[in-house]
Amino acid sequence: ILTILGNSAVLATAVKRSSLLKSPELLTVNLAVADIGMAISMYPLAIASAWNHAWLGGDASCIYYALMGFLFGVCSMMTLCAMAVIRFLVTNSSKSNSKKITKNTVRILITFIWLYSLLWAILPLVGWGYYGPEPFGISCTIAWSKFHNSSNGFSFILSMFLLCTVLPALTIVACYLGIAWKVHKAYQEIQNIDRIPNAAKLEKKLTLMAVLISVGFLSSWTPYAAASFWSIFNSSDSLQPIVTLLPCLFAKSSTAYNPFIYYIFSKTFRREIKQLQCCCGWRVRFFSTDNSAENPVSMMWSG
Repeated sequence: ILTILGNSAVLATAVKRSSLLKSPELLTVNLAVADIGMAISMYPLAIASAWNHAWLGGDASCIYYALMGFLFGVCSMMTLCAMAVIRFLVTNSSKSNSKKITKNTVRILITFIWLYSLLWAILPLVGWGYYGPEPFGISCTIAWSKFHNSSNGFSFILSMFLLCTVLPALTIVACYLGIAWKVHKAYQEIQNIDRIPNAAKLEKKLTLMAVLISVGFLSSWTPYAAASFWSIFNSSDSLQPIVTLLPCLFAKSSTAYNPFIYYIFSKTFRREIKQLQCCCGWRVRFFSTDNSAENPVSMMWSG
């Protein structure tokens, strides 16, 4: 519910401000699309299976669920990686060079991200790698246990781990460390904090917001990655079902965090959310005051 409501608000805000969106903000929209896509395509089936105490639909639904999870998971990871790289380029480039990152450039990048994610998602369907049920039985993902059982599973999991997890994560960390160093050096040159230009303060806030988004995603998926790698080198029966279930649920919660981060750090997003609340009638009682005739917003609501 939080994922769908929060990311729907992000998308509604983006549609309303479509003409005013800056090129890097398109990646934020893409991240919201991936998050809400995961929630709509996967979570209802997992919830129904949880109530049923067993997986519903057999092998076909299991493959579908795992494919959707892999597709949207890789898309989110690569989007965060692209956000980090663009934030690094903007912070370390001159104003004229940063303007070269146009909306068309970002659209091409987003298209590449989806194609890259789709490629990895369909590879197990064409014979490289496998999809299978989670150890607790009410979710499906990559068959981690096939790591040792076949050279096919070994090569797929190793390649996927390097190209979809390790390299993007290292890129994200390297970019934000580079930005932090750049900002640190810039602030050292300005002794008086009151003289720091507003543009620099805005860049710092945007960078902090991007860092928190990346940290939230990586932190949510780290316990799941740890449990998955345990099942690679050990039998899945060695772990209690609850030990494999909780990391999976925590990983899925990553889709709900971002709208809250936007709300905290973005005045524009807060303003747009309040306007959406007004339009949806969520604050009717707030506007039904005696002096509503003197309140332009209330007059608009009454009209």
